[in-house]
Amino acid sequence: MSSGQVTQPQAEIDSAAAQDELTLKQQEAIDKEISSTIPLVGDRECVTNLLPEYESDLVYKDKILEISKTYEFFRRMRPDGNCFFRAFCYGSIERVLGNPGAIQEYRDRLVASKDILKATGFTQFTVEDFYDTFLDVLDKAAEGLAANELLKLFQEQSLADYLVVYLRILTSAELRKSAEFYSNFIEGDRTLEEFCQLEVEPMYKESDHIHITALTTALGVGVKVIYMDRGLGGQHEFPDPENIAPAIYLLYRPGHYDILYPKGT
Repeated sequence: MSSGQVTQPQAEIDSAAAQDELTLKQQEAIDKEISSTIPLVGDRECVTNLLPEYESDLVYKDKILEISKTYEFFRRMRPDGNCFFRAFCYGSIERVLGNPGAIQEYRDRLVASKDILKATGFTQFTVEDFYDTFLDVLDKAAEGLAANELLKLFQEQSLADYLVVYLRILTSAELRKSAEFYSNFIEGDRTLEEFCQLEVEPMYKESDHIHITALTTALGVGVKVIYMDRGLGGQHEFPDPENIAPAIYLLYRPGHYDILYPKGT
C-alpha cells in the first residue's frame, strides 16, 4: 500500500470528524440566531400567546388553556440551557421589588449563602465577583429599582451571566454539603463531585429536579413548577411545601423553563 492511500478505518474517522465539525457549526449557527432574536429575559405576556406555537397539537393546546385558568401571564427566558437559573434569579429579585423588608431578608440569605461555599471548599477569590454582582443588584432593589429597570439589567449579558454563575456555584456547594442525601439521585456511575463538575457548574447545562431542590434549599426560596408536557403534567413544589411556600412559579416545557404569574399578581 502506498503512503498516499487512506485506509478504510482512517477514512471513517475522517468522515466522522467532518460530520462532528459540521454539527458543531450548525449548533453555533443556531446559538447565534437564538442570541440575536430572543432576549435573555422577555416581557410579560399572556399565557394564551403560547397557543399559536402548538396550533396543530390538541394535547398542548388543552394544557395551555388549563394553565391559563390559574396563571394569566408568563415571561420567556432565552432557551440556552441557563433558563432555570435565570428564571429563578429574575423571579426571586422581581418578587421583592418595592418591599424593603423582603429585600433585606433576601439579602441576608444571600450573605449567609457564602458560608455554604466556604464549608465546601470554594475560595473567596473564586466566587467574589459573582457574589458581589448579585449583592449589588439587591442593593439597587433596596434603593428603589423599578421593574422595567430590573428587566433592562437582565439584558446585559455579562451581568446576567455573573448572576447565573453564582447560583450554579451555590447549587454545587449545596449538593456537596449534603452529598450523602443527593448522591442517591445521581444516575449512572458518576460520583456527586463529577456530576457537579459536569452538569451543575458549567454554563448552558440544563437543570433537573436535583438542581432545583438544592438551590431552593440553599436560599430558602420556594418554587412551584407547572409541567406542560405529554405526560400527566401536574405540578411540584420545591424544596418542601410544608416548610417553604412557593415564591416563584415556573412553567416547564421539555428542556425549558419560563416564569409564570398567578392571576392577580
